[in-house]
Amino acid sequence: MQKIPLGYWIQLAIEGITLHCDSHFRSLSEFLSRVMGEFTQGLLWFSPWFWIVLVGLWSFYFSRRPLKAVLASAGLFLIFNLGYWQESMETLALVFFSVMISILLGLPLGILAARVPSLYQILQPGLDFMQTIPTFVYLIPTLMLFGLGMAPGVISTIIFAMPALIRMTYHGLIHVPLALKEVADSFGASSLQRLTQVEIPYALSTIREGISQAVMLSLSMVVIAALVGADGLGKPVVQALNTVNIAKGFESGLAIVIMAILLDRVVLVRKQN
Repeated sequence: MQKIPLGYWIQLAIEGITLHCDSHFRSLSEFLSRVMGEFTQGLLWFSPWFWIVLVGLWSFYFSRRPLKAVLASAGLFLIFNLGYWQESMETLALVFFSVMISILLGLPLGILAARVPSLYQILQPGLDFMQTIPTFVYLIPTLMLFGLGMAPGVISTIIFAMPALIRMTYHGLIHVPLALKEVADSFGASSLQRLTQVEIPYALSTIREGISQAVMLSLSMVVIAALVGADGLGKPVVQALNTVNIAKGFESGLAIVIMAILLDRVVLVRKQN
């Protein structure tokens, strides 16, 4: 039986896109790299002690737990002490832009899918594909299109993280009780008013969970993104792997864990009553 040349067709498609649109993709890559570089420099402009104190105060304000505030500041201090402060800020920039783009694209898609059920049936296979395909597979085309640097890392991270936000937004909105919708309709609310004043507020906790998942998935891509030239904590991990440096690998890996905990438990929080 003759093999279907599926991989060859995909290769031809990527090569064709690269041939005709290379300048556009490289311009986008340079723009993303420049913006993320400026953002990182802005974070680094402040003293590490400023961020250590600010995170502690932020944590205490929302949790009212002194121990949690101390542990949050201690985590940042440990990253600073180990010498991975700049890499942590670069990782924060990568996660921030990946999550922001995921929200800008994923949130409207999730809302639209909840309003148009047939659209979700179309999106679902694509979302399954984006979440299950090995990340190394789409690193190759993103590398060919955008070249080495932060841009392919951001694009790959978005592909991996955005489906979770779309799914959570969709599921949150479709589970809004029918009674709430009928009450809104009975008061003469328009479709947009019902969405913004009833459905989204009811589904907000689920949407927030989707954003939290997007953040965690973005952080899980830090090491993978380093393989295509993205800066951040993934670089020392890859270097430690190549040189079998256990100490460096443990320290940089621990810094990633601390960043994940701080983003999930400290930044993405609601004020406790």
